[in-house]
Amino acid sequence: MQDLADATESLEQLVVGWRRMVLDRDEAADVRDLPGIAVRWADSRFAFWNCVTLTDVGADPELVRQRLSRAAEIMRAKKRPGFLWVFEDLLTDEARAALGAAAEQAGLEHAFPGTGMAGDLLPLPEPVHPDLTFIRVTTDEHLRAYADLNSQAYGFPLEDGRDGLVGSALWKDGVHAYLGVRDGVPVTCAATVEVAGRLFVVLVATAPAWERKGYGEAVTRKALYEGGRATGLTRATLHATAAGAPVYPRIGFEPNSPMAFYALKN
Repeated sequence: MQDLADATESLEQLVVGWRRMVLDRDEAADVRDLPGIAVRWADSRFAFWNCVTLTDVGADPELVRQRLSRAAEIMRAKKRPGFLWVFEDLLTDEARAALGAAAEQAGLEHAFPGTGMAGDLLPLPEPVHPDLTFIRVTTDEHLRAYADLNSQAYGFPLEDGRDGLVGSALWKDGVHAYLGVRDGVPVTCAATVEVAGRLFVVLVATAPAWERKGYGEAVTRKALYEGGRATGLTRATLHATAAGAPVYPRIGFEPNSPMAFYALKN
């Protein structure tokens, strides 16, 4: 185990932040805090709103094996697929070494890696990008564009992304969500939301045809800038995929706990 404070912060941001996101999508969503497991499951077609995560600190291999078995059982009872999130630094070294085998035994397969990140980086200067105009998400049309960018970036069908966002009141008011528009077409997006005294960055995406142009960094800076102005918060957090991880240190984020995402085996 590494720095438990950083890993615990990263876990808390997910557990608290995803509760709000999931209940926004479905007031009857499965939101439970069980021994060692947090369930945040909207049973949405948008798989990121279907989440289970391990919450023990310092779990040994046997306890992790038990938790993984229970998590897989919960996931199998659901209509829609989702992910188990594991913050690896919360495990003992022995449990971390045995994680892959324990997950396989539970009927889970590794989906993709991630990294928790945080930083005392606010306020930021107001961002600009020569190619982009920034538009705050305030309508369902904006939300549809935001959803479609995430679907394209993460390989989801467009209707799955739309099922996760379109119609949300929270995303049009309580979340500082922004589109980066080039020549009238949304090409990138990012959002921040206040979670437990932090500004939590969520659902950053760029259309694949427009990657590697600094668009994701620019729109993330915009969401942070506006979220910071509105809340007065100075610390920000996020959970990065491997593709996005190189962007965020340029803004001031520092990596903390490695993360592993698991899905049920087909």
